Amino acid sequence: MTTALSSAELNRFRKHLTSCPILNVRVDSLSEFMAAISSAITTNDMFWFRGHADLSWKLTPSALRYAEPAQRARALKLIAEFKRIAEIKLPRPPRPDEELMWAQLAQHYGLPTRLLDWTESATVALYFSCLKPDQDGLMIMLNPIDLNRLSYPKLPRILDPQADREIILAYLRLGPNEKKNGRFPVAMNPVWNSERLMLQRGVFTLHGSRLTLTGKGVPSLVALPILREYKERLRAELQRVGVDELTLFPELEHSCLHLKRRAGLKGWD
Repeated sequence: MTTALSSAELNRFRKHLTSCPILNVRVDSLSEFMAAISSAITTNDMFWFRGHADLSWKLTPSALRYAEPAQRARALKLIAEFKRIAEIKLPRPPRPDEELMWAQLAQHYGLPTRLLDWTESATVALYFSCLKPDQDGLMIMLNPIDLNRLSYPKLPRILDPQADREIILAYLRLGPNEKKNGRFPVAMNPVWNSERLMLQRGVFTLHGSRLTLTGKGVPSLVALPILREYKERLRAELQRVGVDELTLFPELEHSCLHLKRRAGLKGWD
C-alpha cells in the first residue's frame, strides 16, 4: 500500500515538471519504491528508467540543451575533434565509419551528444535520482516500444545497432535546429562497449529534431517524485542491496570515492 504526497510536497514538483505526469506517491524507503513501481507497471512489458537528481532537469540530451542553435551546432561538431584526439589514446578505437560507437564513447567520456542515458534497472535509476541530497529528484519510467510506436506504428520495436544502422545514422547526422514536426526521439539498444555501460544496464534514447522527450503521445512516460528528505535513507538501503558507486562504476577513482563516503568523510559526491 503506497502513501500519497501531501499537497505541499506535490506542489514542489508540479511547479517544475511539465513534460510528463507525476505519480502521487511518497517514496520514503526502498520497499515503498518497489511498491510504487509494481503499482505503475502492471504488465510484463519492458520498461526503461532514468534518474534525475534535480527535478528541474529535462529529458534532453547534452548536445541539445543549449538555448541557441549555434551553440548546439558547436556541441555536435565536437565529436570530430574527439575522434582526432581519442584515436591515439584508445587501444582499440572504432573504425571511422562506426559513428554510433564513436557517439557512445563520446557520451561515456562526457562529450555532448544526441544520446540520452537510460537503464533497464529501476534501482540503478533510483541511485542517480538520490544524488544531490539538497534537491528534490525524479525517477522517470518509459516503455521504449511505446515511444517507438510514434515513429514505427506498424512495427514498433527497440532499434538495433546493426539492423537499424541507417536509421540511427540519419539521426546522428541531423543538424541543431528544432522542428515541431520533426523526428521524434527513438529508443535504441546500445553496443555495450564499456564495462560501465554493462554494469549500469545502460540503454539510450536518440534524439532528433524534437529535442526534448515529453509525454505527448507516450502514455507510459511518467515520473516518480524523490523527495530530498528521503534521499540519504534511500541511498543507504540501496547500498545494502548492492547498488552503490562501487558496483555501478568500475573505475578506480569511483572506488576511492566510495571508500571515502563509507568512512564518513566529506566531499564524496
